[in-house]
Amino acid sequence: VIRIDTPAGTVGAEAGAGGEVTIRNVPAYCHALDVEVDVPGVGRVVGDIAYGGNWFFITRLLDPPLELARLDELLRSARAILAALRDQDVTGAGGAEIDHVELTGPPAGAGADARNFVLCPGGAYDRSPCGTGTSATMAALHARGRLEVGREWRQESITGGRFTGWLTREGDALI
Repeated sequence: VIRIDTPAGTVGAEAGAGGEVTIRNVPAYCHALDVEVDVPGVGRVVGDIAYGGNWFFITRLLDPPLELARLDELLRSARAILAALRDQDVTGAGGAEIDHVELTGPPAGAGADARNFVLCPGGAYDRSPCGTGTSATMAALHARGRLEVGREWRQESITGGRFTGWLTREGDALI
């Protein structure tokens, strides 16, 4: 078991006997549901604002599909959404900058609940399912009543990697 001090707080990691690693992230929460943003070149986009160690705008677009072969289009769309959030002063709690955009959709294969594409600061994308993004997504799903504490959520990235997460409660905090 190790603990890592991050800008968001202390994160724990524990190696399992089978090679899996369990991460204990910082508290996650949903700040706002169904936030509308007008995005030039994309149209009106509706998404949730949630925190999982970073601030996320989480939305579902019908096009482009979440496939690695469509990377350039995904980057263009996500960057346009991020720019629109900044231009329209859409923020996290206390005016915090939203610096990640997470596009969600159906999984490509069996055994996952959803697939995602995450735009990170600096314009790069996360090849993994994004740990802080998975935490933020689970907090937003919980706020919608679609994910109860303790139930596993399997998030798949556009490269096919998967994270399995679940929420626990410590007082008022979702971990």
